[in-house]
Amino acid sequence: MHNFKYALKTLFKNKMLIFWTFAFPIILGTFFNMAFSSIEENEKLNIIPIAIVETEELEDNKIIKETFKSLSEEENKDRLFDTTYTNLEEAKNLLDEEKIAGYLYVTDTPRVIIRKNGIEETILKQVTEEILETENMIANISEKKVEESINIAIQNKEEVDIEKIVANTVSEIVTKLDSFTANIENTSNSHLSYTMIEYYTLIAMACLYGGILGMVAINQNLANMSNNGKRVSISPTSKTKILLSSSFASFVTELLGVFLLFLYTIFVLKVDYGENLGLVLLLATVGSFAGLTLGIAISCACKVNENTKVGIIISVTMLGCFLSGMMGITMKYIVDTNIPFLNKINPANMITDGFYSLYYYDTLDRYCFNLFSLLFFSILMLMIAIYHLRRQKYDSI
Repeated sequence: MHNFKYALKTLFKNKMLIFWTFAFPIILGTFFNMAFSSIEENEKLNIIPIAIVETEELEDNKIIKETFKSLSEEENKDRLFDTTYTNLEEAKNLLDEEKIAGYLYVTDTPRVIIRKNGIEETILKQVTEEILETENMIANISEKKVEESINIAIQNKEEVDIEKIVANTVSEIVTKLDSFTANIENTSNSHLSYTMIEYYTLIAMACLYGGILGMVAINQNLANMSNNGKRVSISPTSKTKILLSSSFASFVTELLGVFLLFLYTIFVLKVDYGENLGLVLLLATVGSFAGLTLGIAISCACKVNENTKVGIIISVTMLGCFLSGMMGITMKYIVDTNIPFLNKINPANMITDGFYSLYYYDTLDRYCFNLFSLLFFSILMLMIAIYHLRRQKYDSI
């Protein structure tokens, strides 16, 4: 406890550590917010202006008429279309003046008329095709019900009155269509945002920057790296206790930095991490431990000065974050597609992929895989550190 207390004091007096642990992630998160806050708002799908030509066939087509009516009602929270009912000539004029994305012309064969290809035009076309497929399905069901009714009448040796059977089937379908409504239901996760990958990599970066703290904890106890390390080496105090207490002080400091970043992004930047915040924090904690052990391993394995070790840790961290999508969202996909092994051993990707899996998947299988991968990575880094620490000998101090 004595060494833990003074290790904490030493860490908090180191301005370089305070900057990389507490200040830099917050500054970068602020820049992310400034750069990406308006992207999704600008790309948000607006209500699509369309026209429907009033024809006799439209009046007879219950499904098309009611579907577009339902999708155009102002009280519908998932309203998709702003529909104008007009004649053919006026619909052509509206399209020529680009006041509508397209118009629907219902004759024997319903048609969608557009001037160009775009998102709004594609949506109108897809909705119309879905409606026509529904019509075909109802027609097939009706035909099947008529056949079943005829077969039942034959089996019961009853008189087969085809006209009556057809009339009853049509009446049943019409009754169901009278209560027919259509709606677009948004089943996507309300918290899922493609720009969230930037904040995931930001958390991953903050976790891995804990490696600098782990490096300092080790350097303070290595005789060839600091005067304090020389005193530790000749002192009768247990070296294991000193190393563990110093490492634990670094881990606590790192967690404070990560959770401060969470508080800043949640309450100041209004980032929504979803309903599984507990699992998000658990993954960040394990990720912080992985970052700490990465720094300890680099500090023990690399026989260079402290500034060089800091440079190595920052380079490894930023490379891992780059490959997991920090500088470009598509980079994660490119690496996963072409060099999947690289992201399997990338701790930054393990963290971001674990966050992603909470939103993309209904189960926790992939989340748990990333969690245990981080634990395995941490154990591997500790084994590397122990191997190099046991081999260290000094001719003189």
